[in-house]
Amino acid sequence: MFEALTTSTAVVALAEIGDKTQLLAVILAARFRKPWPIVAGILVATLANHFLAALLGATIAGVMDGPAFRYAVAAGFIAMGLWTLVPDRMDDEEAPRPARFGAFLTTLVAFFVVEIGDKTQVATIALGAQYHDAVAVTMGTTLGMMLANVPAVFLGEALLRRVPLAAVRIVAALLFVGLGLWLLARTAGLV
Repeated sequence: MFEALTTSTAVVALAEIGDKTQLLAVILAARFRKPWPIVAGILVATLANHFLAALLGATIAGVMDGPAFRYAVAAGFIAMGLWTLVPDRMDDEEAPRPARFGAFLTTLVAFFVVEIGDKTQVATIALGAQYHDAVAVTMGTTLGMMLANVPAVFLGEALLRRVPLAAVRIVAALLFVGLGLWLLARTAGLV
């Protein structure tokens, strides 16, 4: 459980830096200027979204577990590493619309929807499949999301200007690829 928690935290915290959901956090913070409801919305949305993703991964792994599936999960981690190298941006149609429901509900809905199909959600599915532990993976990925997004809410654009996003993307990509290669080697019986 500890390995699932710590690996999930590290993978998602690094992958989230510069991600579109982090940019969304900055936009919401600038719009509402109420950080705590935004942080609470991010937390609830991430718990719901990532629990479903981790549960999906763990369920699929429970049904399809075998060398071919583990090789597919390993390839998925390597693909995630390559995907991480592509910078995210917030498209105009993805930006949250003017809020009618307040900071918390707007953040909750926007984060849940924008996270669907995002690289951190896909990583959560893969982590759920690897560790067969939806709760530990959800705790870890949620902690990783909060580690990356809470500072973005409070410090916003000033923080994003100072963090070398290209270097962070490279480190995150290396972590994903490293996990994929480790899982390949483990499945092949090399480690």
